Amino acid sequence: MTSFFSKPLLGLSAALVLMGCGSTALVSTPIESIDTTPLKISDLSDAQKKNWGHLDLVSDTIPGMSVDKAYAEIIKNKKGETVIVAVLDSGMDLKHEDLDDVLWTNKGEKAGDGIDNDKNGYVDDIHGYNFLGESYNEQLEATRIVRLKLGDASLQAKAKTKVDTEYAKALQQKQQYEQIFQTVKNADDAVKKELGKDLYTAKDLAGIETTDEGMLQNIAILTQMLSYEDSIPEVLEQVEAGVKHFSDQLNYNYNVNFNGRKDVGDDPYDINDLGYGNGNPQNRQEDESHGTHVAGIIGAERNNGKGANGVANNVAIMSIRAVPNGDEYDKDIALGIRYAVDNGAKVINGSFGKSFSPEAKWVYDAIKYAAEKDVLFVHAAGNEGADLDDPANPNFPNDQVDNGPEIADNVLTVGALSSKYGSEMVASFSNYGDVNVDVFAPGDEIYSSMPGNEYEFQGGTSMASLAVAGVAALIRSYYPKLTASQVKHIIMESGLAPTTKVILSGDASKTATLDEVSTSGKIVNAYNALIMADNVSTGKIKL
Repeated sequence: MTSFFSKPLLGLSAALVLMGCGSTALVSTPIESIDTTPLKISDLSDAQKKNWGHLDLVSDTIPGMSVDKAYAEIIKNKKGETVIVAVLDSGMDLKHEDLDDVLWTNKGEKAGDGIDNDKNGYVDDIHGYNFLGESYNEQLEATRIVRLKLGDASLQAKAKTKVDTEYAKALQQKQQYEQIFQTVKNADDAVKKELGKDLYTAKDLAGIETTDEGMLQNIAILTQMLSYEDSIPEVLEQVEAGVKHFSDQLNYNYNVNFNGRKDVGDDPYDINDLGYGNGNPQNRQEDESHGTHVAGIIGAERNNGKGANGVANNVAIMSIRAVPNGDEYDKDIALGIRYAVDNGAKVINGSFGKSFSPEAKWVYDAIKYAAEKDVLFVHAAGNEGADLDDPANPNFPNDQVDNGPEIADNVLTVGALSSKYGSEMVASFSNYGDVNVDVFAPGDEIYSSMPGNEYEFQGGTSMASLAVAGVAALIRSYYPKLTASQVKHIIMESGLAPTTKVILSGDASKTATLDEVSTSGKIVNAYNALIMADNVSTGKIKL
């Protein structure tokens, strides 16, 4: 949801310059190659805005992943293997025009016969599985801890404090958004009457000649709103989305009397209570769009004249519906990871996260299982603008406990970049952490698929995570002998490494270099990653 409320970098260096390896060298970006007045998204054409994450830093001065360059110069005439990528999310529009030809299909299952034909434990799972049944709205895990008295007294007290505090905040913010909506709507109605037309510009507002204090106030309000969006209807749409967001928090997320799981019928805190859900991972409601949007980032059909291009061209997307409008259950995530692994996925994306995880061990065990089966798990860092290395900001699932050693070497955690190259390059909402965030990738204002053959710009570390999952899928497609661990380290080591400080959390007083707020200190680069993958696969370098 859009919120209402510096000098450029001077140079980049590659993690490794492979001169003398007998192949194309990794890109190293010298100071003289970077424009001192970098472009930002508002400077781009509509086509470039919709594709900025695929652009190249050197030629476009945009911190994209050089995806288009990789296709043009590295894999143009190569044929790769199909890679199954599991999107562990909110379900997706399986009928979308830009996704329908890239869906994973379980050939061992017969659709609609109510029989587990392939004996994998899941009935009618043609394109994936739905662990949520027909449920959608959910509590957050902290609320469930309070309602069900999970864990010890300390955990319950911590959860109750969180719920009480956040409920009060949501109530206040809902009221504020409702007031903003009514104020803007009243001003809009008055100005439309004054101008005699329904649509107007900032120039039209400036041209109104009046001494009426009420009208002057209306003009000032609407002029300010037009600095956030291109039109007042768009402003009102965003404010309405805010009202709904906080209403959902009050009605479901922080409501201790709500039980969103009752329609599913299982005990979500019993990992052995199986057989729930169904084989239809289609999104259930119009606003259940997250899974569709992120799926398009990784695998929307390329160059078909529709929507946007996915990062990877040889993918089969497996839809696993396990993330509701609230916090996901540890049980669903653990079983979803195992389902993906057992049914052939080589990359799993998890664009979700939560601050309480009473059964985190189930998820850790599933991640270790994926590692044993050579499956990469890519995870979004989260959107609180927080330092995940601070114990006060937990974000589950992760690949270590209490900032200790990694439990497995198959997890990549991804922070988000904005399109503005320079000190504002890290998206203001993105979480960060030297231990807990591995890399950064494009994640702000990303254009992708939406339910009903629609398309939209959205932002979040979710979008950055899928971009990196797409790069991982490219590597596993063209260099299938590389392991999940090798793919992880290739992505981390082949990126571009900014050396100047970036602003964190949108707070200009809080700055750091990327190597201080991520393990690699890199922004992901598909072009470099494929070059390094080739060198690793041929034994010319060792990670």
